[in-house]
Amino acid sequence: MGKRLRKPAKKEKNFSDKIIKILSKSANKAFNYKQIAAILDKDDTQSRNQIIKDLKLLAAAKKITETEPGKYLIKAISQDYYEGTIDMTSRKTAYFICEDFEEDIFIPTNNLNRALDKDRVKVYIYNRRKGKRPEGEVVEIIERAKTDFVGVIDIQKNFAFVSTANPKMYTDIFIPKDKIEDAQNGDVVLVHIEDWPKRADSPFGKVVKVLGRPGEHDTEIHAILAEYGLPAEFPIEVETYAQKIDTSISDEEIAKRRDMRDTLTFTIDPKDAKDFDDALSFKKLENGHYEIGIHIADVSHYLEEGTILDDEAYQRATSVYLVDRVVPMLPEVLSNFACSLRPQEEKYTFSAVFEINEKSQVINQWFGRTVIYSDQRFAYEEAQYIIETKNDVIPAEISLTGSEYQVPADIVSATLKLDELAKILRRKRMNEGAISFDKVEVKFNLDADGEPEGVYFKISKDANHLIEEFMLLANRRVAEFIGKQKKTFVYRIHDEPNEDKLIAMQNVIAKFGYKIDFRNPGDISKSLNKLMEDVAGKKEQNLIDTLAIRSMSKAKYSTENIGHYGLAFDYYSHFTSPIRRYPDVMVHRLLQYYLDGGKSADEELFEEKCLHCSTMEGLATNAERDSIKYMQVKYMQDHQDQEFLGVISGVTEWGIYVEIIENKCEGMVRIRDIKEDYYTFDEKQYALVGATSNRLLQLGDEIYVKVKNADLVKKQLDFNYLRRSEETEN
Repeated sequence: MGKRLRKPAKKEKNFSDKIIKILSKSANKAFNYKQIAAILDKDDTQSRNQIIKDLKLLAAAKKITETEPGKYLIKAISQDYYEGTIDMTSRKTAYFICEDFEEDIFIPTNNLNRALDKDRVKVYIYNRRKGKRPEGEVVEIIERAKTDFVGVIDIQKNFAFVSTANPKMYTDIFIPKDKIEDAQNGDVVLVHIEDWPKRADSPFGKVVKVLGRPGEHDTEIHAILAEYGLPAEFPIEVETYAQKIDTSISDEEIAKRRDMRDTLTFTIDPKDAKDFDDALSFKKLENGHYEIGIHIADVSHYLEEGTILDDEAYQRATSVYLVDRVVPMLPEVLSNFACSLRPQEEKYTFSAVFEINEKSQVINQWFGRTVIYSDQRFAYEEAQYIIETKNDVIPAEISLTGSEYQVPADIVSATLKLDELAKILRRKRMNEGAISFDKVEVKFNLDADGEPEGVYFKISKDANHLIEEFMLLANRRVAEFIGKQKKTFVYRIHDEPNEDKLIAMQNVIAKFGYKIDFRNPGDISKSLNKLMEDVAGKKEQNLIDTLAIRSMSKAKYSTENIGHYGLAFDYYSHFTSPIRRYPDVMVHRLLQYYLDGGKSADEELFEEKCLHCSTMEGLATNAERDSIKYMQVKYMQDHQDQEFLGVISGVTEWGIYVEIIENKCEGMVRIRDIKEDYYTFDEKQYALVGATSNRLLQLGDEIYVKVKNADLVKKQLDFNYLRRSEETEN
């Protein structure tokens, strides 16, 4: 079955007339396809490709002029000043990103004029003649992307400097003596840039917070949060407000809800989870069908709009999952207690209840507020044991309690049937073009002090897929229910993959004997799934998984529904995790508002909120990634004398990146540290080539390495090259 990803609408044959109108209205301005797509409110790949085609046809018909590659106008006129964003490199140069240009514009160091990474700037473009590479100069900083930075303070007699570990921050920050506060020399501090005088080499700032000594565990974790502007704790007034919320279950409130306390209900979560967002209920109906309820914590019952608690939750927008802690979106009284669907407790929930037949087809659906009682809490491992063995006795080594226990027969039966139905749902999804990214997650065994004792890998099994499929079903059906009413809603959207990135990925995976079928989006998804199957368990799996994920467009929140490519859904939203994601709270509120007969909400307001939530999600992801890197470096510090077998995961002109097979830690071997030959970088082969031997060190080769340096502050590993593995030799 082919997959449709655009929202149901009449397909436009071409955009020629609309393009002419746009260019005519601004006769002295050149437009590229991105700008025209933005004006036409078309951000899907199919429409963009049609716009590019129509522009070329109009130019061929001499109805418009192509003044330079990719830019068109009715009347040619030059334009030298543009607005856009700075993208710094680690070499103190930058690129100017602007939708007016197909390619990014190079900005030399001496033309930055105090601009920093991600700043919004105005740039003068020169060298625009044919055959010349255009360059730019920053003439105005419109808006700073950030003014708070984390770094180490170096205190002199009458002043101090703060230098950051961020390779894209090319300058240190000058701190006057009276703004050093309580910082001691060598402390990790959070500083705020207040000014950057024209004649000063460095910006002027003040110390906002002392985070601690470099290399200390809490210092580095708090530094990661501070670097991305993420809070480490709740303001006292927010905690106080949360503590005063009435979290009791009342008969008056129950009377307003569908009472499902007598329906068999249980949760399946990670063994260390404290916030249980979701529960499943199961009932066999007289007609042979099944009533399956997906019950989600009713956070919006407690989280009232306009309160300081709601403002705080919105600003955070998401919980942040670092290696040794969770920084929650909601205070603990809600996230771990009132809203958490704990066993043997009555809870308020927002539910999607489905009547499903043996073929996993939805016969009827119902959405609304409920009250439930969870009969059992499972860890994924316990549910997996039941699925694999069909046994009702959970052994002590798997049990959450540490003791062997017997699971009631009705719960065993429900688990097995839900697994059976989930597998049908998953099969259908894959057949319709969904992509299966079961990327291996790196996890750490930590001691009581948060020190890493070992590394293990989290792999999704049937129990994980069981929960995943029913959460996907609820998210999809809720989005479809509102989407078909054409009312403002919060969607989770995912565009088609970037073809340039896929081509770059093809060049890499070809070295391992794999390929991607580019004929159409459906073929791409099928060949990506085949690729994921083929690399499973192989040395190159993590590298190729990572490349495949990077080739995908980024999923985000929007009121404009274009479907979800990765899941092959026309409609998709986030309904199932309101304890840890603010968009889910917005979805609950909108769903209830529409169930009560409300008119379409303010689209502009919700789009602004979607953008904020997407931005905060990105910052949280970066912080989570940095915390994993930090813990990997810390782990490797204790294994400096050990030899490790690794796979070459990247090749550059300055060296090779190596990922250790047994723990997925990645580090750099500098080209100058490889003594067996004089190596140079061959871009075409994506390899290092020995000058004497002509031997290659290329992607996927296995080599032995040892830790040379483990820098906790920079979260960076350097390896010494030891030798090739026998497999690479052969």
